[in-house]
Amino acid sequence: MALLVVVAAVVYVLDQVSKFLVVEFLEHEEPLTVVPGALVLTVIRNAGAAFSIGTGMTIVFTVIALAVVVAIVRTARKLHSLPWAITLGLLLGGAVGNLTDRIFRWPAPFQGHVVDFIQVFPVTRFPVFNLADSGIVCGGVLAVFLAWRGYQIDGTRQTDKPEPVEDRGQSHAESEADTQAAEPARERTDG
Repeated sequence: MALLVVVAAVVYVLDQVSKFLVVEFLEHEEPLTVVPGALVLTVIRNAGAAFSIGTGMTIVFTVIALAVVVAIVRTARKLHSLPWAITLGLLLGGAVGNLTDRIFRWPAPFQGHVVDFIQVFPVTRFPVFNLADSGIVCGGVLAVFLAWRGYQIDGTRQTDKPEPVEDRGQSHAESEADTQAAEPARERTDG
């Protein structure tokens, strides 16, 4: 639980500090090229979800973000896995970072626009995003990987190997006798 809180806090603080800095120094300025052709900092206000989907539904995304935060906090009570702590921390920090924008930023409480500013490979027209989005995406990828590998939130690991099931109608002594009776028959066919 402590690791989840630390990861979430780090993601949240990095997100909020970076947004403050870009709004303070880069908003209303020309985009700043950090790595030509690969990384540009350009401030936009996003009323929608990721990739600017649903720009007219800001209040809906605020409610969804609140529900995600509540779900992560409730799930964390069962948490006994280091990889899942990191995963949920990334998701929680990112969700709270963007939720903070939606609650407190312009144009109105609970309808605020998220500050996005990272643009990678501008030629590809890849959508502009922020550090909270990065936390959410990385957490989502980790969650899929952990689920695929069978890691559970409670610290156990589910394997694909089915447990052997004995025939309930046959006793152990009977199955042992059947096995021994079958062995001489195999010897005759081999020899």
